[in-house]
Amino acid sequence: MASALKRGCRFIVILFALLLAVAVGAGLWLWQGHRGFADAPIGGTTADATVEVASGDAFPTVLRKLRESGVSHGTDLQWRLLARQTNTASQLKVGEYALAPTLTPRELLQRMREGRTLQYRFTLVEGWNIRQVRAALRNASPLQQKTAQMSDAELMAALGHPGQHPEGRFLPETYVYTRSESDLDVLKRAYAAMEKALAAAWEARAPGIPLQSAEEALILASIIEKETGIAEERPAIAGVFARRLKIGMPLQTDPTVIYGIGSGYDGNIRRRDLTTDTPYNTYTRKGLTPTPIAMPGADALRAAVNPADGDALYFVAVGDGSGRHIFSATLAEHNAAVARYLVTRRETLRKAEAP
Repeated sequence: MASALKRGCRFIVILFALLLAVAVGAGLWLWQGHRGFADAPIGGTTADATVEVASGDAFPTVLRKLRESGVSHGTDLQWRLLARQTNTASQLKVGEYALAPTLTPRELLQRMREGRTLQYRFTLVEGWNIRQVRAALRNASPLQQKTAQMSDAELMAALGHPGQHPEGRFLPETYVYTRSESDLDVLKRAYAAMEKALAAAWEARAPGIPLQSAEEALILASIIEKETGIAEERPAIAGVFARRLKIGMPLQTDPTVIYGIGSGYDGNIRRRDLTTDTPYNTYTRKGLTPTPIAMPGADALRAAVNPADGDALYFVAVGDGSGRHIFSATLAEHNAAVARYLVTRRETLRKAEAP
C-alpha cells in the first residue's frame, strides 16, 4: 500500500514537472513570438504612407487606421499587448506619423507616445514681397488654408496686429509645421521671428546712423535686401544709403519704384516710371518709403543699422552677371562706371546669345 502511494506521488510530481515544462516552453515561445513581432519591420506599406492620430482617438481606433493604411503585420492582440507594455495606449499624442515599411511596431508606438509627428517645411525666401509669400503659402501642402480668402488687412487683424501693413513683417527662413497646422500658424511664427531679429539688430545699431526707429531700420533693410543678393556687399550699400539720408539726397533706388508700380510691373523700368510720382518713388521723393518693400533677412537687418564707412554715394552693377556692384564717390566716377557697365552688359549678352 505504501509502495503504491509512493508511486502515485512520484507520478503526480513527474506530471506536474512535465506540465510546468510545457507551460514554461509555451510561455517562452509566446514571448519570443511577441518580441519577434515587436521588433520586426511592419512592412506592407508604401514609403510615404502615414497614419493620423486625431484628438480623442483610443488605441483600437488607431489600430483600425493602421490596418486601413496597409499595416498587416501582427495580430490585434499583439498590438494591444505591446501598446499596454510600452504605456502607449494611454499616452497617444495627436498628429501624423510616418509608416515606412522598415519601421517596427515598437518604434512606431514609441513615436506615438513621444509625439514625434511627421513634419513639413515651408521656406520664406529673402526678398519676397507679401504677394509672393501668400502665393507660396497657398501652394504649401498639406498646410491648412485659413488666410487664402483674407485681405491683407484681415490677415494682420487675424495675427493680432490690426492696422499694420504686412510688408516686411515676416522673417525669411525655413519653418517646420505639421499636418494639423495652418498658414496662420506659420505666419505667427514668422512674425515673432522678425520681431525678435529686428529688436536684436536695433539694439546692436551703430551710433550716429540716420534712422530714428526700428521701423525705419526695417524699411531700409528691405531696400538693401532688394538691391543685392551678395551678402558682403550689404554693409557697403547700407553705407551709400546712410550717407544719402544724412545729406538729404534722394535714395534713387529702382526696387522702390518697382514696388510702387505693383502688379503692373512688366520687367522693365522706363523713364516715365522714374518720373511718375508715387509714395514709393525714391527718385521723386526724399527719405525712406512709407513701408518696407520686401521681407529682409537677418543679414540685411544688421547691415541697415551697421553701415560700412566710406565716401561712396553711388553704385551700379558690374554687368557681368555676378550681381556685384561698383561703388563711386562722385557723379563723374559713377557715370564712368555706368558706361563700363553698359559695355560689359552688351558683351555678356552677346556671348550668351552666340551659338
